[in-house]
Amino acid sequence: MLKDCLSLIIVLIILGFIIFIIPDVLGHSINFEKANFLITPAHIVPEWYLLFFYAVLRSVTNKLLGFLIMVFSIFILFFLPYFLKGQLIRSGNFRPIFAILF
Repeated sequence: MLKDCLSLIIVLIILGFIIFIIPDVLGHSINFEKANFLITPAHIVPEWYLLFFYAVLRSVTNKLLGFLIMVFSIFILFFLPYFLKGQLIRSGNFRPIFAILF
């Protein structure tokens, strides 16, 4: 127990030193450049679930049209079950190859 407490204290001291004394040591050097509002840096990318919307906004020059495309791309997901109403999704009982592989 004493060894665990000692190692925890040492880790907290090192972490506190990094946080309070040298917080920029783990940062990227590009973050210290002067901001240019006309150019988006290449290292700034959205998360994976926003990449589609980011690509739409970059490809469409008109902001309103880009916004409408984004809204309709989400809105169409609500109507997708009605478009696929004739197609049935069946279980593995009706697909023998799938059942064997499973």
